[in-house]
Amino acid sequence: MFDQLTSAVSPDVRSLLEDALEGKELTPASAERLLGAHGMDFHALIAAADLARQRDCGDDVSYVVCRNINFTNVCYVGCSFCGFARHRDDKEEAFDRSHDEILAKCQDAVKRGATEVCIQGGIHPNKNHQHYRDILTAVKSVYPNLHIHAYSPEEMDFAHKKSGMELSSYLRWLVDAGLGTMPGTAAEILDDEIRDILSPNKLKTDRWVEIIKAAHGIGLRSTSTLMYGHIEEPRHIAGHLDLLREIQKETGGFTEFVPLGFIHERNLLYNLLGARPGPSMEEDLRMIAVSRLFLRPHITNIQVSWVKMGHKLGQMALCAGANDFGGTLMEESISRESGADHGENTPPEEFRRLIREIGRIPVERTTLYDTVRRFEDPALDPPSKEPAQVVDLSGPARWRKPLENANPAAAAGAPAA
Repeated sequence: MFDQLTSAVSPDVRSLLEDALEGKELTPASAERLLGAHGMDFHALIAAADLARQRDCGDDVSYVVCRNINFTNVCYVGCSFCGFARHRDDKEEAFDRSHDEILAKCQDAVKRGATEVCIQGGIHPNKNHQHYRDILTAVKSVYPNLHIHAYSPEEMDFAHKKSGMELSSYLRWLVDAGLGTMPGTAAEILDDEIRDILSPNKLKTDRWVEIIKAAHGIGLRSTSTLMYGHIEEPRHIAGHLDLLREIQKETGGFTEFVPLGFIHERNLLYNLLGARPGPSMEEDLRMIAVSRLFLRPHITNIQVSWVKMGHKLGQMALCAGANDFGGTLMEESISRESGADHGENTPPEEFRRLIREIGRIPVERTTLYDTVRRFEDPALDPPSKEPAQVVDLSGPARWRKPLENANPAAAAGAPAA
């Protein structure tokens, strides 16, 4: 039977998967081929990536207890895929958080067990480099042990230009103020052919790479990301992955890779520029699987974006090459404003349940992938630190009314005749 299954896989795909499992590097052309896998080729790709994940990471699935804090949604960059940005004269929806508001969110995060806050915001024309540093010092002065994961390369580009400082000196200045790691967002597709359509005003590929390499060069580690499911083609994704792999070979500074599916409902890229309506289920799983096989052994942490995929497809992705479920988030605005509907918070106990459902071991981690705690025995799980919620178990009135009409005694609690 298994011979029949393997014989149904295209010879070139079978050869590529065997090479990847033997530790040979895939070429961009090979990645492009696998990104087009369908049918039995697709299923073989998923199985190979899951085996590679098991060899690279074992059966642990990690997550981090963290809170997102968006300090402002005022932004004039004009990305066509963004539903989050507002102009500063939008009195109803624009916001610019004070330090007190940011600290209140940090306080809530710490009470709920967070080890990290992720701080990002729009490119507000009235802010400068000092504002970015002041947020760090304000948080660290009250919560010295809280890891700050902050400021994408786009934010770094904006603030660095305002500073007049040399780039590595500016980054060190932020690290000295408490910056722990940097999100590798604002990457989208690292190909200016695509970037010029997605966001003509955004930093170009070479500048993104320059900032990432400068950060890694001073020991400031970052994540890496890619946004897919819009106007890109497989060759653009393959080129992006190849660039990330080359950076990692040089610097070793990426902690993880996070594929981010395009959310299409509330932005210009879909509604005006004709992008695809986000990735299909197959695209999501192919992206995870190809990332695992292409980036190993240089980047071995492949993260699921549950905000983009949802929990159930996220579980499938963990069976297709991913080993990390991401962060609890506690609040999430950027994907939600573009139309994501998978919620803003996944409590740690929910992560543990989802991970155990697929036969894997939950592990709480830090931002840098140090283990906080492995949860091998569910009986030893700690109590939830989430705010108490009142759940109405009575059901909607339409459930109760027929019962009341049919048997008033039963509705009142008396035994039925």
